[in-house]
Amino acid sequence: MSMARLLVHVEGQTEESFVNEVLRDQLIGAGYGSVSARIIGNARLRRRRGGVRPWPSVRRDIVNHLNEDSGCIATTMVDYYGLPQQGDGEWPGRAAAASRLGMHRKASCVQDALRIDIARTMGTGFDIRRFVPFVVMHEFEGLLFSDCAAFSRGIGREHLTSDFQAIRAAFQTPEDINDSPETSPSHRVEQLLVGYEKPLLGTLAVLEIGVGRIREECPHFREWMEKLESLVG
Repeated sequence: MSMARLLVHVEGQTEESFVNEVLRDQLIGAGYGSVSARIIGNARLRRRRGGVRPWPSVRRDIVNHLNEDSGCIATTMVDYYGLPQQGDGEWPGRAAAASRLGMHRKASCVQDALRIDIARTMGTGFDIRRFVPFVVMHEFEGLLFSDCAAFSRGIGREHLTSDFQAIRAAFQTPEDINDSPETSPSHRVEQLLVGYEKPLLGTLAVLEIGVGRIREECPHFREWMEKLESLVG
């Protein structure tokens, strides 16, 4: 699949910036012809944070794109923390994942279920390598704890370095920082920095940290990147 086109279906503006300003050069260097992000639904218009669009409408976006562009690879970048777990909007595997132990098992539970659902919807003859589901564990802000000094420097709050490091030290990896409503990564950041603006400060932080550092510290993220690179390698 050399020179394939990659479309990353993302949750919001921060992830869109991350793809366009940080991941794109890395992945084009690996062999992709183009890399672009597409926000799923009207995320720009959502008035409150938390939660992702219902899976049936997201699936429709992904399937339409795969059908429209037979040379593309589609992936996702959405927070595990906000995925709907019940009702008509439930994301496959999310409710089952809640009872799994360990970050990797939770992530695999959702991603495997998404892969199966897209394959079933696309029908026979679909090359499943063209869909690479990825959920961020447990939330985008978790990735920022890959380098606490760069995180605090990027957002112009260097006095928070030791606070960030104290949070990071309590977990095996940044991706293990958990998904309780009180202790998710974003809530921990907001407790230290009142008025934390994810689209602006999250982007500034990740530009300072760099994708190499995130790959070193976050094994699930690293696996996603390696999978994408292997498709064009």
